Amino acid sequence: MQPSLSLRVSQHLALTPQLQQSIRLLQLSTLEMAQEVEQMLDDNPFLERDGDSDGHTDDTPTPPPEAAHDAPISGATDADPASAGAENDADYQPTDWEGEGAIDSAHADGEWGFEGAPRQASAGEDDEQLDAGSRADSHESLAAHLHRQALVLRLGEDDRAALYFLIESLSDDGYLEEPLDALAAHLAGASTGEAYEALLHHLSVALGLLQHLEPAGVGASGLAQCLQLQLHALEREEWGDPALLATAQQLCAQPLELLARRDLRRLAQHCACDEEQVRAALTVIARLEPHPGRRFADVSRHALVPDVIVSKAGNGFRVQLNPDVMPRLRVHEVYANALRGQRGSDGHAGLQARLQEARWFIKNIQQRFDTILRVSQAIVERQKSFFVHGALAMRPLVLREIADELGLHESTISRVTSAKYMATPQGTFELKYFFGSGLGTETGGSASSTAVRALIRQFVAAENPTKPLSDSQLAEMLKEQGIECARRTVAKYREALKIAPANLRKAL
Repeated sequence: MQPSLSLRVSQHLALTPQLQQSIRLLQLSTLEMAQEVEQMLDDNPFLERDGDSDGHTDDTPTPPPEAAHDAPISGATDADPASAGAENDADYQPTDWEGEGAIDSAHADGEWGFEGAPRQASAGEDDEQLDAGSRADSHESLAAHLHRQALVLRLGEDDRAALYFLIESLSDDGYLEEPLDALAAHLAGASTGEAYEALLHHLSVALGLLQHLEPAGVGASGLAQCLQLQLHALEREEWGDPALLATAQQLCAQPLELLARRDLRRLAQHCACDEEQVRAALTVIARLEPHPGRRFADVSRHALVPDVIVSKAGNGFRVQLNPDVMPRLRVHEVYANALRGQRGSDGHAGLQARLQEARWFIKNIQQRFDTILRVSQAIVERQKSFFVHGALAMRPLVLREIADELGLHESTISRVTSAKYMATPQGTFELKYFFGSGLGTETGGSASSTAVRALIRQFVAAENPTKPLSDSQLAEMLKEQGIECARRTVAKYREALKIAPANLRKAL
């Protein structure tokens, strides 16, 4: 076969590094975004935070941002023309993000931020803020609480070390999930059998002491032992009827699925007592704490930081980005100016690439927040009834509707609504919460699945505890409201709401 040359025309999609970074930043959560910014600040010398002290001063005023950080969405009517005019002045103007080439350095090298960003504290306020911060950080963990109690115990050096080790081995719920022999083997390592036996003895003594500390139930290996330890604590405090506590102890020794199902007949048979006594003992068990370490949990670690804040503004709602989650970044002017004066020198091309990378990063972050704001505005505009009346007034909404309205791809809307949160007068919700499929109604319209779930929750909250509603009854009640919903769909929504079945909701 003779080799030959030929021409062929074809098309393919190529993602530039800037576009790849833009897509990646768009899908990051607030925490991941903060970590990405910190990483970029460490890696790229041309990037700095606005306000960092770097030895140079900048007397030029801060240029206004390209996109306003808030924008009102007016209601159906504007009663106050003056307020309406003021709101229109802040209307959002989309930024042109076309082009993948070089960026205008006059804009890119400037700082980027928002007027709503928190101001720097003056020197006179530092002490007050430190005091407030130290008070906020005064949370006592479960381990610290137990260590403080252990200080009053008169223990030998080995037993105290063993108790310290067990406290540090507890889970957040207060359970000791690893067995003592495994912990002793881990500590003993390649030591002799005598060393292992000595370690196991000290750990056993320490475990007995740990299980007598407060809160009751700490140091248990599982739920059953946790409940039994709490019942033993009630016995030591001479709380209630000793016979009732003894029955409760017997119940905790039975398979936990029987307690979960509240199978009074089988529990009574296993414990050799009547059903009334079992019912009273189950009432005592229901008052116990299955997670002893729950009240020591640091709730600030799990606090949701909203990306968007929605507030009432006249007859409508104002949508604005949360200034606390937006980094204020700029290109390091001293380094950028020094690089301009070294054109043609060795290494100039590599440094120029890092400078361009810093400019791209700043622009992509701004584009990320602009897109989040635009999508949030479109959601609020379409779900006005929710912000006034709550979840029962939620309308059916799918990603394609927002994508068509904003001229974006559906996958972009999916990235924007994942792990992004909106603080509203009704509470804080993930942006995905406002999207839901529609269920048919008798009038030919559709009802949002979110509204149907809220209606199911309302029905269950108002039910008779002694005669809870079954899934079939809930489906019939929805049908009476004009919503066609099958029993299996009701069961799926109920499980999504973490509502137990009717047999488990029944009061004893």
